[in-house]
Amino acid sequence: MNTHFKSGNWLSRLSLLLISCVATTTFAGVDTTLALPAEGENLSPEEIARQVYFANHFYAFKNFSIERRGRTMTVLINRSSSGKVSSTALERHLNNNYQLAEDETIQSRDLAIFHSGKLRGTGMLITEYRDDEKNKDYMIWLPALRKIRRFAQPQHDDAWGGSVFTFGDVTLRKPDDEEHELIGKKKLRTCLGAIDDLENKHYRYVGELPERSCRHIDKQVYGLKSTTKFDYWWYDYRISYIDTTSFADYRTLYFKNDELIKVIDRDWGLVDSDRESDPRALFWKYWYGLDLRTGQESWAVIPKKVVSYNKKRRKSFWTEKTLRKIKR
Repeated sequence: MNTHFKSGNWLSRLSLLLISCVATTTFAGVDTTLALPAEGENLSPEEIARQVYFANHFYAFKNFSIERRGRTMTVLINRSSSGKVSSTALERHLNNNYQLAEDETIQSRDLAIFHSGKLRGTGMLITEYRDDEKNKDYMIWLPALRKIRRFAQPQHDDAWGGSVFTFGDVTLRKPDDEEHELIGKKKLRTCLGAIDDLENKHYRYVGELPERSCRHIDKQVYGLKSTTKFDYWWYDYRISYIDTTSFADYRTLYFKNDELIKVIDRDWGLVDSDRESDPRALFWKYWYGLDLRTGQESWAVIPKKVVSYNKKRRKSFWTEKTLRKIKR
């Protein structure tokens, strides 16, 4: 346990894990057209929350991928309270470039392919529509059956891939699901979390795991308190520390009855050091989560070499055709 913080059936279970790793969502007012605020502009708490959503859904890119490069891939590591470790390797491809008349009803398509364990050879394709009233399409390719199945959207509080992260944490929570309050600005003072005894260790798929990130110390951040609108929810409010320039949310603290119950840290990296580029054009280097109630830890690590963006790919790549080509 990290000490740096003091304070159905088999098919349905499989679908939950797969949907969790790739699902994205949107809400009215946040899409690829959301403008970057002017430097020094005073933003409302709601506007800050929308900018964070924009960054986390990679709307600064026409398309964004975490690919497979040889044997190097993204890996999600879960450590239970008993110390048991499991991992899943995957690649993910997101396409936000649907502005032409023939596909203007589509907001984005998201494709994931799994390369390890029982999920090896399985794929997921999600289509999201601009019409908020239209349901998203969730399709999963099951290699053992060589068939595609469709599934409903998971619940916000379902575990994401068996991890500390929930679907709400990763994808489904919208700014409108919470009431936001700006509690001030400060400098980030501590390093981000990581699984202590795995730092800098050799690990399958990523080569060497990173050490905990201290790169963001002294960066100016907003403190944003977000109180859930859901009744009888697993948390009452959360406090996020958000970069005032890029809107990267480095740390989120979850509270129930004013007690800290969970921490999620995100190490963000710039894909382009060009000062003229959008500062929200970021990628996740890793996510770290700690559930203080159970001691469970999760660490999703994305090597820089597998990150690509704005590639010239046919839109047919994001179709059932690609799912059917996946090799086990």
